[in-house]
Amino acid sequence: MLRRSIPACLGVLGMLMAGQAMSSISLSATRIVFDGNHKEANVTVRNGNQDVLIQSWVDHSDAQRSIPFAVTPALARVFAREQQLLRVLYEGAGVPVDKESMVWLNVQEIPQAAAAANTLQLAVRQRIKIFFRPAGLPGNALMAPTELQWQLLQQSGRPLLQVKNPSLYHVSMADIKLETAKQSELAVDSTMVAPGEVKTFPIKTLGADNNVRLSFFSINDYGAQNKYTTTLSSGQTSTATEAPNKQ
Repeated sequence: MLRRSIPACLGVLGMLMAGQAMSSISLSATRIVFDGNHKEANVTVRNGNQDVLIQSWVDHSDAQRSIPFAVTPALARVFAREQQLLRVLYEGAGVPVDKESMVWLNVQEIPQAAAAANTLQLAVRQRIKIFFRPAGLPGNALMAPTELQWQLLQQSGRPLLQVKNPSLYHVSMADIKLETAKQSELAVDSTMVAPGEVKTFPIKTLGADNNVRLSFFSINDYGAQNKYTTTLSSGQTSTATEAPNKQ
């Protein structure tokens, strides 16, 4: 009888933990595009059904790198069913002026003191990308996915998929697939390629075939996904075009 009750108890505990971990705040955007022609960029924090305290900051994947951005207010109380505007400020120097840069905005909900004893509370953090585009940057971010250079390679007898980004903009992608007449493969679930960056991904044996169809979704400035396709042959470089929308 005891053994039968253990899974049920664990299930109830899991539901309680999930309830405590659920964030009551949401952000008005999934990414921020910071136009270098302006001094700041904004995002709105929307709150749910209880008063919360939020802490916000900007960081980079390289912990040693200085961050020329700040968020105000860095600490704020947001009342139930209300919202708070966060302003991301740039100090005017500290990032390249000849290509797009990317940093992270973090918004963490600080839980209130629990009314009941022995209650598990978790601080939920939301993290979105900030893309800083210097003023007068040439090119077009919407066209950057079509500039990606794709290639099938062999390294030590193993097939690889390589992508190079010659543009000045970051390209975020999802569901990178390779297909032949006989089989298909999800090569990469999601990735981002920075300006000038080259990435390689190990793939299965179908990568050695010719006429492999490549497809992927690129995430644009508004968080929407656009599909792109091309055909790859081993050793040759190819670029993709946007697939027509099916009505």
